[in-house]
Amino acid sequence: MLVTFGFAWPANILNSLRVKSSRGRTPVFLFIVNLGYVFGVLAKVVNHNVNYVVIFYLINMAMVSFDTYLYFRYRAMDRIRYGKA
Repeated sequence: MLVTFGFAWPANILNSLRVKSSRGRTPVFLFIVNLGYVFGVLAKVVNHNVNYVVIFYLINMAMVSFDTYLYFRYRAMDRIRYGKA
């Protein structure tokens, strides 16, 4: 799952950069996914089972965080573009 999500997030980020819009996306989903990665890392730490998998959690967490940043950046641009206050 971590590997497939690792391939999915760059594709989603590239799409966000290409479209330059936040339409059709929700920050709640991004926050929930990122929270799942945080809990995954915490589970590894609490169980004293820190291994290479934590690197994948952190990479995916960074990509989701960047995608969340893009969401808020493009949401502000959408409000200007489409006249929403």
